[in-house]
Formats: sequence, C-alpha cells, structure tokens
Amino acid sequence: MSAPPSATAVKPDFPYWLVAGIAFALAVAIAIASSTIYAQVFTIVAQGIGMTVFVAVVAFALAAAIGLGIALAGLSGSIWLRQGARFYTELIRGIPVLVLLFWIAFAGVPAFVAGWNFITAPLRDAGYLTELLVRDVSLLWRAVVALAIGYSPFIGEIFRAGILAVDPGVIEAAKALGLTRAQRFRLIVLPQAIRIILPPLGNDFIAITKDSSLVSVLGVADITQMGKIYAAGSFRFFETYSIVAYVYLLLTASLSLALRALERRMRRHQKG
Repeated sequence: MSAPPSATAVKPDFPYWLVAGIAFALAVAIAIASSTIYAQVFTIVAQGIGMTVFVAVVAFALAAAIGLGIALAGLSGSIWLRQGARFYTELIRGIPVLVLLFWIAFAGVPAFVAGWNFITAPLRDAGYLTELLVRDVSLLWRAVVALAIGYSPFIGEIFRAGILAVDPGVIEAAKALGLTRAQRFRLIVLPQAIRIILPPLGNDFIAITKDSSLVSVLGVADITQMGKIYAAGSFRFFETYSIVAYVYLLLTASLSLALRALERRMRRHQKG
C-alpha cells in the first residue's frame, strides 16, 4: 500500500463553495431587485449597516486591547496580577453576553455615574465640572462597552496561547542581545504571536459582528433594529428577517474571505 501524499504535496481544492456562495448571493440580489417589497425592505435594513460595522469594529478593538492586557497580566511575574487576570477571565466568561449587556446598560452605568459624581464632588463644588447624569451615557456606548468586556477574556486567552507558543530560544537570544522586556515583546514576541493568533482572532471578529445584533435590544439602530422596526409596522416578518439574515451573511462572508486572503499573504511573506 502506497503512503499517503504529504500535506505539502496535496493541491488545494478548487473553491466550489465560493462559486456556489457567489451564485447564491447574486440570485438573491436579483430577486431583491426584481421585487418591490424586498427592495423596500433591503433599503430600510441597509440603513443599519454603518452602525453594525461601527459597533463591531470599535467593540473588537476595545476587546483586543483589554484582552492583551489580561494576557500580559496572566503571564506576569506578579501572583496578584496572574490571579486577578484569571478571576476576571472566569468571571466574565461565565456571564452570557446578553445578560452582561443588560447589566452594564442598566446597573453598571448608573453605578459608575454615582461613583464618578461622588469622587468629583469637590471639582463640581469649585465649578470645574458639572454633574454627570445616567442619560448622558448613550445606549450605543453602553452596548459597545458590554460587547468589548464580554469578548475580552476569550481574546485574552487567544493572546496568551499565542505568546506561549513563541519559541523560548528566540526570547533568550533577544535577552542575550540586551533587549529590554518591552523591546522583546514589541519586536520579537508580538510579531511572531500575531501569525499564530490571527485565525482565531478573525473568528472572534466575525462572531462579534454577528453578536452586534444584540445591541438592538437597547434600541441601537443597527441592521437588526431597523428590521425589527420595519417588521413591527408592516407585519412582513418573513421578508424582513430573510433580508436581515442575507445582509449579515454578506458581511460575515466578506470578512471571512478577507481574513483568508490576509492569512495567505502572511504565509507567503513568512516563507519569503
């Protein structure tokens, strides 16, 4: 029996799935364009695309920043930082994102406002600040912060795994060259870890794009909220939510293709 070919000898499959996906997307687009009702629904729902993209990008950027901090704390030499990072990770991972969104929007923000006003009371008395009200914190930013906090422990674990996967010998060589801890991380560890963690980070970006639909429960005018408003007034639930699903599918499929292209480019750059 002959040995199976090596992984490097196997030619990549022709992307029939991509051809089928493009054909499906075009067929639906033609159906939308040829139907007055579907075209109207699409026009309404498309008004929320910008808000959805904004929420997903900003929430992911904040989650990545928080997650990187948690990963570094979890790998630090201080037991307090390590235990604090583990406590945060286990605490936030155990709360559903929707529950966390409601808690931050209706409990966390009022508590923060009360604490802020208490701390800044001397400055208000001196006339430097005005009193902060709960309504001054927009529902949009409450939703963004909730998504960022909800995803930060998962992204933190991705960063931690990627950092631990870097060859220790490379780090020791950087130490021998006299690089500081910050220089080793910025110049040696992070560039190598990024190549490892890019695929799971991309998956989380796609997931946070889909979960951005949860902000509609706070009335944020994203894709889902625009669909809910139209469906509630027209009672065309099938048409509306079919279009909503189609728009989300276009967004996530485009992101997936872009991330695959970026991965291929990074692999070619690494080989070069």
